[in-house]
Amino acid sequence: MAAEIITDTQSTDDPVDAVFALHRGGKMEIRATVPVRDSEDLSLAYTPGVARVCTAIAEQPALVDDYTWKANTVAVVTDGTAVLGLGDIGPRASLPVMEGKAILFKQFGGVDAVPIALDCTGVDEIVETVVRLAPSFGGVNLEDISAPRCFEIERRLQERLDIPVFHDDQHGTAIVTTAALWNAARVTGRQVGDLRAVISGAGAAGIAIAKMLLAAGIGDVAVCDRRGVVHRGRTDLTDVKAEIAALTNRGGVTGTLADALNGADVFIGVSGGTVPEEVVATMAPGCFVFAMANPTPEIHPEVAHRYAAVVATGRSDFPNQINNVLAFPGIFAGALSVRASRISEGMKLAAAKALAGVVADELTPQKVIPSPFDERVAPAVTRAVAEAARAEGLARI
Repeated sequence: MAAEIITDTQSTDDPVDAVFALHRGGKMEIRATVPVRDSEDLSLAYTPGVARVCTAIAEQPALVDDYTWKANTVAVVTDGTAVLGLGDIGPRASLPVMEGKAILFKQFGGVDAVPIALDCTGVDEIVETVVRLAPSFGGVNLEDISAPRCFEIERRLQERLDIPVFHDDQHGTAIVTTAALWNAARVTGRQVGDLRAVISGAGAAGIAIAKMLLAAGIGDVAVCDRRGVVHRGRTDLTDVKAEIAALTNRGGVTGTLADALNGADVFIGVSGGTVPEEVVATMAPGCFVFAMANPTPEIHPEVAHRYAAVVATGRSDFPNQINNVLAFPGIFAGALSVRASRISEGMKLAAAKALAGVVADELTPQKVIPSPFDERVAPAVTRAVAEAARAEGLARI
């Protein structure tokens, strides 16, 4: 059934109508940062004055960061193949989400962002297109590109570009999840190294979370896809899943998600679907449940609270929302502030530690992660990322 579109004369009291009313005409615009009030202003902002700046940049290319918007501007790039919970809806239908991402960059990180929806899905096409667009931007945020292509696209762009390239569906989710897990362990008096986690979902987010949890010192982690636990003995694994199988599941668990969850300390859901209550009941006492599927968590919080000490979701109407907006604005703001050549694993871990630290003195089981509207978040992440970039020799200023 086609979505109902409202007209200008319809009421916006109804929440659905209010959504369309808010989106009419788009959610963003481009504004000048300098005035053009008279011929003198025009001669400075455009011809003939602009020619001097162009010539200077031609002679010293690095000046582009000082005299254009490049140093504080990110391209938000998608092909529309994995949009939110909507899946492959194409580039045009993805634009409302990309606009939303762009305004979050600005509001929470002070970073300018431009939505770019590409009408192509081939890895080579996307990589070549972004490489050719890159001179206009200080960084590239890859968004809503389906796995496993997203892994290769990010890797190849990182190899070819000297600006930060960051697939937020992977790393943003992993950073916020890791921060929440650190604080969940802290508030319950546990050590991350003693925990065994199970991740439901072996796509972009699930793989990235697994890698970051390993870097954060998790005791053990198993990743599950539709066919069950991803382990070394399976012969049906993609290259990406085979790599994660070699790194995870030290306990050698096989079988289904239910098998993996038996006695597990942590459930992390990034897959959708539903985990039956009787399976949740087999988890370790005082477990953590991070059920992040939207709009329907894999384990409803009401069920999770019967067994878990800490419960988090991806929704804003429950405590402990695992929301990428806690990460990506500050990560890019920090990387751009020092003109970093890339975003490293160390910078991501620094972001997670900073994010966890924002509420370190306020921890309760209902508050292991700050609100997206906590004004301390972006500055803390920005500082930590910039410092990590300098420490790793990735900063250029």
